[in-house]
Amino acid sequence: MAEDGMSILACYNATFSATNDIWMTDDVIAKRVPLLCLQIAYDLLVSRFFYFILKRIRVPLIVAQILAGFSLSPTLLGNFKPIFDLFYEQQGILAIETFSNLGILYYVFLSGLEMNSDVILRSRKKGTSLAVVGIVTSMLFGVGLLTVQHKLEDENDTFSLTPKENHNEAYLFWSLALSVTGFPVLARILAKLKLLYTKLGKDALTAAMLTDAYGWVLFTLLIPYSKIGGKPFLSVISTLLFIVFCFTVVRPILTPIVEKKTSANTWRKSQLLDLLMGVFICSFITDCLGTHPIVGAFVFGLILPHGKFADMVMEMSDDFVSGILCPVYFAGFGFRLNLPFLLKQQSAGLMMLIVVLLCIPKVLSSLIVTFFFGMPARDGLAIGLLLNTKGVMAIILLNVAWDKRILDPYCFMVMMLAIILMTVIVSPLISAIYQPKFRFMQSQLKTMQKLRFDMELRVVACVHNTKHANSMIHVLEATNATRVSPIHVSVAHLVELTRHGTAILVSQMDRSDSTVGTETTNYGSQSKFESITNAFEEFVKQYNAVRIDTSNVVSSYTTIHEDIFNVAEEKRASLILLPFHKEYSTIEGGLEIINNQHCEINKNVLQQAPCSVGIFVDRGLGSLLKTKMRIVMIFIGGPDDREALSIAWRMAGHSGTQLHVLRIHLLDKAAEEKLSKTKKIKSHHGILSTVMDSVMQNELDEKYLISFRHKAVNNNDSIVYSEKEVHSNTGEEIPTLLNEIDKSGYDLYIVGQGSGKNTKIFSKLLEWCDHPELGVIGDILASTSFGSQSSVLIVQQYMIGRKTVVKQSHRESMKTGPEIL
Repeated sequence: MAEDGMSILACYNATFSATNDIWMTDDVIAKRVPLLCLQIAYDLLVSRFFYFILKRIRVPLIVAQILAGFSLSPTLLGNFKPIFDLFYEQQGILAIETFSNLGILYYVFLSGLEMNSDVILRSRKKGTSLAVVGIVTSMLFGVGLLTVQHKLEDENDTFSLTPKENHNEAYLFWSLALSVTGFPVLARILAKLKLLYTKLGKDALTAAMLTDAYGWVLFTLLIPYSKIGGKPFLSVISTLLFIVFCFTVVRPILTPIVEKKTSANTWRKSQLLDLLMGVFICSFITDCLGTHPIVGAFVFGLILPHGKFADMVMEMSDDFVSGILCPVYFAGFGFRLNLPFLLKQQSAGLMMLIVVLLCIPKVLSSLIVTFFFGMPARDGLAIGLLLNTKGVMAIILLNVAWDKRILDPYCFMVMMLAIILMTVIVSPLISAIYQPKFRFMQSQLKTMQKLRFDMELRVVACVHNTKHANSMIHVLEATNATRVSPIHVSVAHLVELTRHGTAILVSQMDRSDSTVGTETTNYGSQSKFESITNAFEEFVKQYNAVRIDTSNVVSSYTTIHEDIFNVAEEKRASLILLPFHKEYSTIEGGLEIINNQHCEINKNVLQQAPCSVGIFVDRGLGSLLKTKMRIVMIFIGGPDDREALSIAWRMAGHSGTQLHVLRIHLLDKAAEEKLSKTKKIKSHHGILSTVMDSVMQNELDEKYLISFRHKAVNNNDSIVYSEKEVHSNTGEEIPTLLNEIDKSGYDLYIVGQGSGKNTKIFSKLLEWCDHPELGVIGDILASTSFGSQSSVLIVQQYMIGRKTVVKQSHRESMKTGPEIL
């Protein structure tokens, strides 16, 4: 260790005893393991502490893990000799480095296991252009900035300037580290920012995957030339031959065996362990051939089957590898950052400027490409920032360059600071520059009522399983797709994200917008998706006026509604269809709870949806190809009822549909308005505003009903219009009236979610609702006690600035106590 704190050379002194011990060394358990456990525990705890602080600005976990190592560097705690000696005793350095390298081997193996090469081969032109131009620009900028960096270093400094024999390698490693993008890290950032299913997110991911693939290829070719002496050309050729051997010989042998045991579910842990020993075997071979061991680990991951087997391995090992092994490696990278050593240089300020300039190439190249593709400059800036995200590849490159003394300490630390800066600023800047939520407020009213009959109807149909898909098909079938007014359905298969893998996040990123295909996710969702795809393919064959595109929407259930919003915005949808969280049981004849989390998703979508929303309660709605459909639409008043009537109006155009529109008049006490306590306190202005709003809504109702009766009822014999009156405010007349209607045996009810919500009678009924998200009428019709066998479609109309507040039911509050919303 030099006086200024920068290490020059470290040698390991292994002492062998003359006893008959098996390992011919000292007591590993007593002397090595306690120190190793202490180092691992410190890295894990401190990285989690930093992540807890930084997660509010969505900083990736890898940055927190680097900062954990930095905290023990000479800049901070490492400056205190007792603390430094406690964590980094000489006899423990070899153990911690071995442990960290083991972790990075398995991390790279898992990256290869979940990488989908088919997506690379089907890359779009825009994504490919972003990747190619970004790589070329970064390489050129990297060469220029490294030249400037060398000019700034003191020629008399023993630590400065790269050795002449490694000069060319230094330019290659520096430029490659600048050009690569951390694909798994970027996928996670996009998922957290809810941009994964936007056009910007798909373009950024495509470019990142191509850049990542380029990085692996160049890394394989570059490593042999980083060694002094030897025959690098021979190493490259032999490594390439080994990779070809793995794909042409080893893969055909392993794939049938693995798939057979996986499909039969006969894997034993010992057998799986034997198979995973291939990671060490391939790593050892590539290391002997003159390349890096991680090349073998990555290739072994690529040749193993994807799908069910890959998901099984990920679930078993991903948490351990990503949560325990890898943090030690990234912490070791952060430990090498010595800021005092860098800042005491005369040109330290200019070196910091180079750190900032290193962030420019990706942004500049993205702006150029997006300009030629006619995209907004804001999108180009956002894509450039996203492609600046760095991951394990850049860190491995810098560590190799450090270990082999290819880069001098100044160049190494400048690039390290640039990597940290690029990755840290991505999420905050993207949140400030590109927020789809703002677009929701700026868009025009996207409702069925405002949609002309000669325009294409765009619908986002959300499904969780095949049964939901069949239900949605029957509803879409009833919407009367014609050549004059076709339907474009975007099927969103909602999948809960339960693990840390990135393959499931990007399985959908390169799909066509107008065709149905297959994709690869985890084995459970993959089989469901194939069944859903087949069902909608049959639907398209039967109706020429229907277009379908399918996608997996993968996210945590607590935030998946934001991804649904993004899909609806991207597809310019007028309606989002959601399945009710309870499914009809043919055995018991009622509704059974399937997943309460699906109920929370529906509530969240209703809160701030960018278009109208429909919740479908399926009780065995049949296909129009087999039977005629009898529909009843209950109209009480308000925007939701007008939206429901517009959907029923469209359905009535089908030759196999009979529609009955029943208007319920609330008179006398039943028509009394509900005035909230807050409005009463605000004097008569609040009351006057409520009355004026009620009068305006009544006028809109009358106007729309007159239009409907004039254009539809008078011109279509299959449409019937009638009216009923309700006078009492006790709430007993409404269920009685609905029971009378149900005796006619309709196939489908269509109602508004907010029917009569400003009246006292409906406010009282809402307190006793089991499912307030369905509204009063929808909850009564969907309840098991009502006894109806008809399906129900509950509709909420989109309004700018609208925010639906779903109240807790009185029955639920009696069980769980009051809750303030």
